[in-house]
Amino acid sequence: MTAADPLVAVLMATYNGAEFLPQQLDSLASQTHANWRLRVSDDGSRDATLDILRRYQKAWGPEKLGLVNGPQNGFQGNFMALTARAPQEADYCAWSDQDDVWLPEKLSRALYCLAPHGQASPALYCGRTLLTDSRGRAYGLSPLMTRRPPTFANALMQSLAGGNTMVFNRAARELIAGGISPVSHDWWAYQMVSGCGGLVFYDPEPMVRYRQHGANIHGRNIGLAARFLRLKRLFAGVFKRYMDLNLETLSLTASSLTLEARGQVENLAELRRSANPLKRLGLFLSGGFHRQSRAEQLALGLAVFLGRV
Repeated sequence: MTAADPLVAVLMATYNGAEFLPQQLDSLASQTHANWRLRVSDDGSRDATLDILRRYQKAWGPEKLGLVNGPQNGFQGNFMALTARAPQEADYCAWSDQDDVWLPEKLSRALYCLAPHGQASPALYCGRTLLTDSRGRAYGLSPLMTRRPPTFANALMQSLAGGNTMVFNRAARELIAGGISPVSHDWWAYQMVSGCGGLVFYDPEPMVRYRQHGANIHGRNIGLAARFLRLKRLFAGVFKRYMDLNLETLSLTASSLTLEARGQVENLAELRRSANPLKRLGLFLSGGFHRQSRAEQLALGLAVFLGRV
């Protein structure tokens, strides 16, 4: 690799991650695409996280590993702050959790999808993950998203992939950093890129070993228990509150959305205002709003009919 290759800013949010952090840092060092710089924002770790980072910084140099203090208002706020202060010279940004392990081809594979499309329009790469336990032993895969290409009508209903898989170009970075993530930074990225006429690439081949352990913010997202939890949130009103937050925030960035996306937001708002269950269902079907799995799509349709969206 040479300096002429695209520069990737790897944006890592840390907080008390000493137990697994070295494995993730070593996986960055093993990337086949070597032109990257790591920028870490630490949210006040009280364990050995900072000692580990400074040790790697001494070995790699401050240009390769930069370290700043985080805003200390949660992991989502930390990632959004990192994105806003990402190096301007970087061609691409990649969000990184502190406790995963990246496969060596992670960045190369993302750039293979993104680089041909340049920097003029927003472009986002994301994908599936290999789920591992706290000792790094694989036990499954994250759900496979089969309805492609990704669309804004889907982005309004769910996030497509975890932020730990996402790589995006400068145009996407400006969109993402220019707003306020209402629910999660990865869902916000999917909504903004798809809603503003950008390209979203979903990779069915996992490039991240996503470690599940007691301190994780997000747990496993597979199996009947996970599906039941999502349905419970849907009918308990949690999803409806997410919709409130998303639509409120999207209204602040409406000028950036395409005409089609603005129409879909208006249709969704009308659907939610209607007191007529059949009208709600009709707007839902005609608007193309959907989740990725057939079972969750049926549940979403029922929730719309019952006024729980």
